[in-house]
Amino acid sequence: MRRSRRSGVGSGLFAGLSVGSGALILVVLAAVAAFLLIQAWPALTSAPATLHESIAWFPDKTSLVSFVGPLVFGTLLAAAIALVIATPIAVGIALFISHYAPRRFAAGLGYLIDLLAAIPSVVYGLWGVRVLVGQNGIGQPIQQVLHDVLGFIPLFAGTPARPARSLFIAGMVLAVMILPIITAVAREVFLQTPRLHEEASLALGATRWEMIRMAVLPFGRSGVVSAAMLGLGRALGETMAVLMILSPGFTYSWHILEAGKQQTIAANIAAQFPEANPLGVNTLIATGLALFVITLAVNMLARWIVSRRAEFSGAN
Repeated sequence: MRRSRRSGVGSGLFAGLSVGSGALILVVLAAVAAFLLIQAWPALTSAPATLHESIAWFPDKTSLVSFVGPLVFGTLLAAAIALVIATPIAVGIALFISHYAPRRFAAGLGYLIDLLAAIPSVVYGLWGVRVLVGQNGIGQPIQQVLHDVLGFIPLFAGTPARPARSLFIAGMVLAVMILPIITAVAREVFLQTPRLHEEASLALGATRWEMIRMAVLPFGRSGVVSAAMLGLGRALGETMAVLMILSPGFTYSWHILEAGKQQTIAANIAAQFPEANPLGVNTLIATGLALFVITLAVNMLARWIVSRRAEFSGAN
């Protein structure tokens, strides 16, 4: 009897803590949104002429929407470049660890991947400056090859930057940053593939690759999408690595190899905040509000995609 009462009290306490923790997350999210909106309101309600006169770095003849637009464009484009580069590589590494590598080697490689995920972003930025952008960096030859081979595509048109301070190089650094996150999540998802499905495929005469294509990849599709969205969330909000690589610009340009064409929201906030006056701070917070909305929309889209995949798998 006493044990049942104690278990009932413990279950109620645990349920209360769980509900409270979930509610706390929603309260914190609402508080962040309210703070951003309140702090950004002076900039949102100011006339363009007031912004020009009060903020030294604010572009001339530009409204707040026209100022935020190119930053949003640069942020999304840099994150997309990182995602396109990192996701296939991460999936390949995850499949190698889960289904190809010997057990001991796979354990060590998985541990190394987990360590890479913990490296601070400023270290990746320093690596990018030294290895990709430096005087003998490999970024310039890579950009030149892409321009020579794929120059007919607008993304790779234009004159490659010298030194290689372009959005493409920033995207490469972001790809290296998000690679461990996507790899770690995808690896765990692939390891959860039902063993019977794999053995049934092999028993029917499938090769290892055919087994992976027919059993592992369909099972882990929603997990790969979730992993990619986690990496995208980090790429969208990255500051220091992009700031150390990218030459600032405020234009809508698809030429990712050129210098001084694009800039991201987070890097622009970090660059302009030290010299910003009160209205300038409000303007930067307004751009942060835009980044908050973008990140929230991306997470909601990822949640919808994962739920749709789960419903489709359950229906089959």
